[in-house]
Amino acid sequence: MKVYVSCDMEGTAGVSVWRQCDYANTTEYPMYRRYMSQEVAAVVEGARAAGATEFLVNDSHGSMVNLLWDELPQDVRVITGSRKPSSMTEGLGPGFSAAIFTGYHAKAGDVDGVLGHTFNGATIFDVCVNGVHCSEALMNAAMAGYHGVPVVMVSGDEALISELRIQLPWATGIAVKRGIGKLSAETLSPAAAQSILRAAATRALERVREARPFTFEPPISMEITTTQVEHADFIADVPGIERVSGRTIRYRSDDFPAVYRMLVTAYRLAA
Repeated sequence: MKVYVSCDMEGTAGVSVWRQCDYANTTEYPMYRRYMSQEVAAVVEGARAAGATEFLVNDSHGSMVNLLWDELPQDVRVITGSRKPSSMTEGLGPGFSAAIFTGYHAKAGDVDGVLGHTFNGATIFDVCVNGVHCSEALMNAAMAGYHGVPVVMVSGDEALISELRIQLPWATGIAVKRGIGKLSAETLSPAAAQSILRAAATRALERVREARPFTFEPPISMEITTTQVEHADFIADVPGIERVSGRTIRYRSDDFPAVYRMLVTAYRLAA
């Protein structure tokens, strides 16, 4: 059984403020990147106990060079570095039995979402696909679903997990912390979170046959609302983009990977 793991950092146990997951911070970031890496290792160990034999881990936070090699099992393969054409879903394909997302967070605008944002908090206010307001987790789940791969487990803050219970009811959701506003949280200790994640990954993979791929049915219409008008100005110059309003652009396609790549292009241009 081959498992894909996409790991972010804001949803890691213990993280509550930006400096803890900012590589420019030389005091706190080194500690929290270790916790991020240890959560990935715990999930891999748990999935292996359920029969998984092959793992591809995509470092999906910020610069995408966060994982510490000495904290990971030696037989995992890791996608590291930026810029990746498919960003947080680079390497996903039809050969995987399941996908797991660790350290994920709520979308921009969610009440009590710890460090909530959607791909680029400085430029993107909302991503809406076929009328559904999407978190990073949901967009990434749809990329997995396009390839026929179900997301079986997601870890992060309580606001995100509550949302995903509606969209991905078959997935095991592990809330390692509860937001108190955007910049504070009641959180499990890293050690406790890792123990829970390890056991949860085993359970999730044991029930993989109950999971199903999440998809958006074509025709697919994506609307991106930016934080400022000038951000939309840049995106609107891309062929195929329709300007809806001062801060909102629309892109239509029957092919979800094209929609996803346009999102990646849009937030990079806006930034």
